[in-house]
Amino acid sequence: MSLLCETPHPSRRAVLTTGGALFAWSYLPRFARAADNRDPRLIVIVLRGALDGLSTVGPVGDPDYAGLHGDIALSLTGPHAALPLDAFFAVNPAMPVFARLFKNKQAAVVHAAATGYRERSHFDGQDVLESGFAGPGHVATGWLNRALENLPAGDRVATLGGLAVGPSTPLVIRGAAPVLGWAPQSLPAPAGDLAARVLDLYQHRDPVLAVALQKGLDADRMALDDQMGAKTMKPKGGLDSAAGMRQAAQGAARLIAADDGPRVAALAFDGWDTHVNEGGATGRLASLLGGLDGAFEEFKKGLGERWKDTAIVTITEFGRTARVNGTVGTDHGTGTVVLLAGGAIKGGRVIADWPGLKPAQLYQQRDLAPTSDVRAVLKGLLADQFGLSASVLGEKVFPDSGAVKPMTNLIA
Repeated sequence: MSLLCETPHPSRRAVLTTGGALFAWSYLPRFARAADNRDPRLIVIVLRGALDGLSTVGPVGDPDYAGLHGDIALSLTGPHAALPLDAFFAVNPAMPVFARLFKNKQAAVVHAAATGYRERSHFDGQDVLESGFAGPGHVATGWLNRALENLPAGDRVATLGGLAVGPSTPLVIRGAAPVLGWAPQSLPAPAGDLAARVLDLYQHRDPVLAVALQKGLDADRMALDDQMGAKTMKPKGGLDSAAGMRQAAQGAARLIAADDGPRVAALAFDGWDTHVNEGGATGRLASLLGGLDGAFEEFKKGLGERWKDTAIVTITEFGRTARVNGTVGTDHGTGTVVLLAGGAIKGGRVIADWPGLKPAQLYQQRDLAPTSDVRAVLKGLLADQFGLSASVLGEKVFPDSGAVKPMTNLIA
């Protein structure tokens, strides 16, 4: 059974023209920067499949951790030692970039976090995570798009729209607000004047598709530098591979860094469902985390001076079991981690009301118990980066969530 969210399969024309799925790069107005030279950006990375937070940021100081998490528990000793974040937590050794950012106070962790969803269905969990509603079944729009839609009229962040990276638009950024779609191409760029000839054909036969093609060509020119150019192809293993995550971040960073580019972006990576042979400091999970770490690195390099205004948040639908299963993996759980990175982040902290890992402290005696709400983190970022009020966040961006207060002091 596929673990991907169910997505519609509209016609080619519908993909190109509905819901603001693509927005004309060349038509975007240029804005002067704010008087204080602050030009905030927010990047949302969705990890689909449920991230094992205990093997991403291990509570190595908890005496019950190693026994529960078995062979995939992180350790401060041995040939693949975890990288200490503080006296209690350590990050997977596959994430040296994140560890360095943390040390430089440009990364933080919210541990023992979850949405309000307490079942363990990937489909429903992803729906809740990306739609922003309290329960499943609301799949038309995402909370990030509604955040753009609820910014004041004329606000430059809203006018510039969002960026969706990948072959399809992630639910989290679908909606009425304008969104530019971009993905690394699966075929080599057309040689010579082929693109121009196709564009001319569409202009005569199908003007709507001609506009969409022009938008795509403009986005590609912006996303790909001279060295990548025509040689750039979709990496082997797709965007969900380690190389693919890097490449997606590299192109996205160039688009987001532009003065007239989108200020918010969404990327979604699949493949984080680790029931079998998960690995801890090494193995399958470590390989995926290395790709995510590479994406952080590409964003920092590609954003340049805009890094200082950027917040990146990495979220997943739920965590995994505290105990290892019989196939050296973990099953669907509850509490997990939210990873924050960026020059705008007030970093160097693991934010956690640690629940403990004794049997009586586990959620339903099997999972890391959640003590922080993912929505509180997201609300805090949206409030601090873009000035959205608690009432707008609680009623329109995350409907019926007024009791969940925005987490404060996430932005430096």
